[in-house]
Parts: sequence; structure tokens; C-alpha cells
Amino acid sequence: MANTGTNPGGRGTPAWELLAGVATAAPRRRGRELQAGLRDAVRSGRLAGGTRLPASRELAADLGVSRGLVTRAYEQLTAEGYLRSGRGAGTWVCEIARPAGAPAGDGDGRGGEPVADFRPGTPDLALFPRAAWAAAHRRALAALPHRGLGYPDPRGLPELRRALAALLARRRGVVVDADRLLVCSGVAQALTLLGVVLRGRGPVAVEAPGSPPHEELFTAAGTGTVRVPVDGSGLVLRELAASGARAAVVTPAHQFPTGIVYPPARRRELLAWARELDGLLVEDDYDGEFRFDRAPVGALQGLDPERVAYTGSVSKSLAPGLRLGWLVVPERLLGEVVERKRLMDLGHPVLDQALFADFVASGEYDRQLRRCQRAYRERRDALVAALAEWCPGAAVTGIAAGLHAIVTLPERFGPQERFLARAAAAGVALRPLTDFGGTAPADGRVRLVLGYAHLGPGAIRRAMRLLSRAAGESSGAPRVTKGAFPA
Repeated sequence: MANTGTNPGGRGTPAWELLAGVATAAPRRRGRELQAGLRDAVRSGRLAGGTRLPASRELAADLGVSRGLVTRAYEQLTAEGYLRSGRGAGTWVCEIARPAGAPAGDGDGRGGEPVADFRPGTPDLALFPRAAWAAAHRRALAALPHRGLGYPDPRGLPELRRALAALLARRRGVVVDADRLLVCSGVAQALTLLGVVLRGRGPVAVEAPGSPPHEELFTAAGTGTVRVPVDGSGLVLRELAASGARAAVVTPAHQFPTGIVYPPARRRELLAWARELDGLLVEDDYDGEFRFDRAPVGALQGLDPERVAYTGSVSKSLAPGLRLGWLVVPERLLGEVVERKRLMDLGHPVLDQALFADFVASGEYDRQLRRCQRAYRERRDALVAALAEWCPGAAVTGIAAGLHAIVTLPERFGPQERFLARAAAAGVALRPLTDFGGTAPADGRVRLVLGYAHLGPGAIRRAMRLLSRAAGESSGAPRVTKGAFPA
């Protein structure tokens, strides 16, 4: 039965807690804060399907903001499918706004979805540019000739490969000819193709800690892997040389998950290792576009295109569900990789390629990257500020970049297993560094890989309050609500 009696404008309701930060936010941020708060409330189930929202005039008065700001927020969430409205009928939460099959729960993480999910790897899918994408789809479909709907070149449509080659050269410093670039179903297919081609040529080294799919994909392709530890500069060369590997997967622009950048000396050492063994480095540039404190470091591939295969995708900048990525391979491997791609799927879907070629050529992809850059920088800042307030003594390590941060919590949050259980009970989903192949810290402190890109500032602050309470319950100490964040 639809809920028609809940009034989220009431200051005692859980939904109001998500909107309370709007009035205190900087004026230029209030609109984004209101949209994020409402979106989070619907996603978490705190605003159930069928709930009628207050009139824009009422909510504006309660929050101390302009009515126009509330109206724009309602319109935006209606366009995204979270709300519905009708002339004279008010504004309501959509019944379909929650994921299919999700349990109702009570919004606190017990028996339902987490209040906040900090598990890394997910962008904010609400940032997907639906209108621009739909316009590109119409243009691409109208311009595509009949013959273009036949079986494509397994490397991809020439117009998309040319657009991507120009984009990667301009934004990431990749040295690429369109003929050596393949359009793939994301980085996963790119690594699978390389794994099949490298089969029988010795194991592939993967970073430890590192991205679990690297090891899983090469293993599934029939290529053995060996874990090589990462230090403060990247793969440890001594360990790499002793591993027996002649190929290695690396994330040099923003190592996953530690957040370091491979410095110039380590990059040169890696390339020297590959040249000496006639080996290969596979560069996964998974979020290299998103550096917040300076221009991002260019791709390793640009230093030696014949020793580095380069791959990336739109999974962090647009949406992982698009399954759009690219692979740039050395000349000596091109023929084998293209043939494997042909046999694997007879080519990537043509219309998707034509659409994305238009999207890149028109400048819409650059605009989307700038939009994501602003949003993710704001959310990282919100995370750092919330840690300072609710988890004093926490330390954020790694560069200011990407969609996640490494956070070392104060001693009072340990031991790790007990804290993680308390956090889960409070409705906060977390992944410790040990989940990614990292060793358990000798000091016993909890180290987390916090993905923040898909969470609004309000949700981040609320989650930090919950974690602080969880730490107090775990240690028996009183909850700390204020404190200074170390520089």
C-alpha cells in the first residue's frame, strides 16, 4: 500500500536529516546539496515510493532557501526518474526509484540496502549526460549509411578510432596511430585479449595490493599470474625481476588502490626491465583523467609505445554499463590481438561506436570529463572535511585524484574485524585495504579503501557520523564529534 502520510519536511524524520545541510551550505552549493540529499533519501529508501513531498514553497520555507531552488531540484529528480509530478497533483516519490528486488529494510542497513556504500569502483551514474547522449544517438543513426550496419572492422569503426586516437594523444600523452587502436568491451575485454595472446609466454605480474580483476581476467584467459608487491613508488623491481614474469600489469597514473603515482625513476626502471626481457607492460589507465590538485601525469605508454600496451574505458567517466573501452597495442602484437578480437565477437556494436564517435568529436565527452572532475573533487573535499570532524586523527594518503581514497583510521577504531562488523550493523558498507591484497598493518590500525564518487556530500557526512558512533561502541569510548584533521 502506498505511503501517503509521511511528510519529509518534518524536522524529526530521517529524511530531514539528509536535507539539514542545505541551509548551512554555501549559497552556490545549495542546489546541488538539495538534489543530492533528496536523491540519497530515495535511493536508501528513507523516502519510500508513494511518498508525497512537501510543496516547493513549504520546503523552501523550512530550509530557508528560495522556492526556485527547490523547484529546480524537483524538476531535475523528476527528469532522472526519482520523482513524478502532475499539474495540481503535487510531487511524489516514484515506486520504481529503488532497485528491483531490493528489500524494503528500515534505512539503517539492517535488512536493507546500506545507508552509505563506500565500496570503490562505482562512478555517480546520475551524472550520465542523458540529453547529450540521446542527441548524439539521433545524429549517429541518421548519418550511418546502410552499409555501415554490416559486420565491422574488428578493430572498430575508423571514425571512432581516429577520434579516440586524437583524444588520447591530447589528454593523456598516448602515442597512437588509429590503425593500432582497438575498440573493446571495456578494459575487461582488452585484458582478456592480451591474456590469450600472451598465453604460454610465462606468467603476468600483477600489483599487490592491486585490482582483483587483473589477476582474475588473466587467469581466466589461461595465463598464469604472480603477485608482486608495491612500495611507495610502484612495483618493486627486485621482486619483479625475481618473479619470472615477462609481462606486468600496472596502474602508474594512480595506482589502485594505494593512490600513489609511479615517479619518473620507477617508470624508467620498468621500461628498462621490459626492454631487457623483450617483455611487455600493460597500462590500465582506469581513472587517469581525474587529478584534482594539478594536471594529471601522462601515460607511461608515451615513453615507449613498443613496450607498453595501453587500455582505458568510459566506465568511470560515463557508465560501466556502456561497455566501451580501447586498447592500444605494440605493432608486434597487433595482428594477433586483432584476430583474437575478430574471433571473440566479430566486432563491437556499430551504432554504439558511431554514437561515441559523434560524442567525442562534438566536444561532449570533454564537457562530461570536466563535469565529473568538478563533482568528484567536491566529494573528495567533503570526505576529507567529514573525516576531520567525525574521525579526528584519520589520515588520507595517496594523491588527490580518482574516485577513491586510502584512509587510515585512529587506533580507537580497531580491531579491524570488530569495527567492520559494527560499521555494517550501522548501515555503512566498507572495504579494507586487505581485501585488495594488502598486508594487515603491523600497528593494528584500520586502513580502508573508500569510494566516494557515487555519494553526495550529505551522505558522506552522515556516514562519517555513523562510523564515529560505531568506533565508540567498539571501543567503549564516548563518541567524538569534533577534532582537527592532521595536515
